[in-house]
Amino acid sequence: VQLQASGGGLVQAGASLRLSCAASARTFSARVMGWYRQAPGKEREFVASISWSGVRKYDVDSVKGRFIISRDQTQNKLYLQMNRVKAEDTAVYYCAAARVQPMGNINEVDYWGKGTQVTVSS
Repeated sequence: VQLQASGGGLVQAGASLRLSCAASARTFSARVMGWYRQAPGKEREFVASISWSGVRKYDVDSVKGRFIISRDQTQNKLYLQMNRVKAEDTAVYYCAAARVQPMGNINEVDYWGKGTQVTVSS
């Protein structure tokens, strides 16, 4: 089971960034995929999830209209397009896999990837 997130970095507020998560075929297939993030001194929180088919998507209010989650079934990849980023989006972002949506309960996550740091300067 492998999940590897990438694409993080230092960006200015208002910019865009795309995170990617490469998954093994076994992890990716028939699973809900999603993103969590953890800011310094805070608990890990749910950001967004996408169903196996890619049809159903959920995200938290703080990123609605700015972040877009998507998946590429042919390449076993998950993406998070982050637009108009804000300082409060600064966190380590983790990709995750689960069997159920919306995957908002951290206990629903079956697999975690290593995180990628996103830092937004204001």
